[in-house]
Amino acid sequence: MLKLTFLGHSCVSATDGKYKIVIDPFLTGNPQATLTPEEIDVDYILATHGHSDHLGDSIAISKRTGATIIAPNELAVWVTNKGAQAHNMHIGGAYSFEFGRVKLTIAHHGSAAGESGLEYTGNPCGFVFSIGGKTVYHTGDTGLFLDMKLIGELDNIDVMFVPIGDNFTMGIDDAVKAVEFVNPKVVVPIHYNTWDIINAEPEDFKKRLDGSGVDVVILKPNESLEL
Repeated sequence: MLKLTFLGHSCVSATDGKYKIVIDPFLTGNPQATLTPEEIDVDYILATHGHSDHLGDSIAISKRTGATIIAPNELAVWVTNKGAQAHNMHIGGAYSFEFGRVKLTIAHHGSAAGESGLEYTGNPCGFVFSIGGKTVYHTGDTGLFLDMKLIGELDNIDVMFVPIGDNFTMGIDDAVKAVEFVNPKVVVPIHYNTWDIINAEPEDFKKRLDGSGVDVVILKPNESLEL
């Protein structure tokens, strides 16, 4: 069994009933969030990159719960220097954790953190991970790239989380093509309508994928999908 909960923007939690994971826990300052960082109890945090709307509350949650932050090497070093616990990885690498296997994929974006928002934190990434007998692909913030076809060929993706908000990431047109490349069983749109600059209509995204064989599930913040 796998329960996936959308927590707003790009933040997603996953649990198999034993282990609990959260991806990109941006809660403080997130106008979509319905939970506070203090309400998050997890074993692992997956951080796609250092931008404040993705790294978010990772360090505070790690310090409070002892959760390990899984992140690209430079970002993992950065959060460790801030007192968090981390597991360093890099693009193309995979590692088997207690809950399942995690592999880092490329993402075409940036990655910086700190008060200035300009402290270098290495390459951004996406995550392909297994938990509860299912395989999940969280693209992170990214533009469209042809190697998504390889991701879909190498792993049978049960659920894909893909940004549709445009401006900083893929918009709907490119997100539809990304889904065609990966061919997941289920896709959930993320990274839209948090602010006006990334406004998008998820129903348009869903309509564009009619007849594709992919189940498009639109989740409101704090709504869950169970597989």
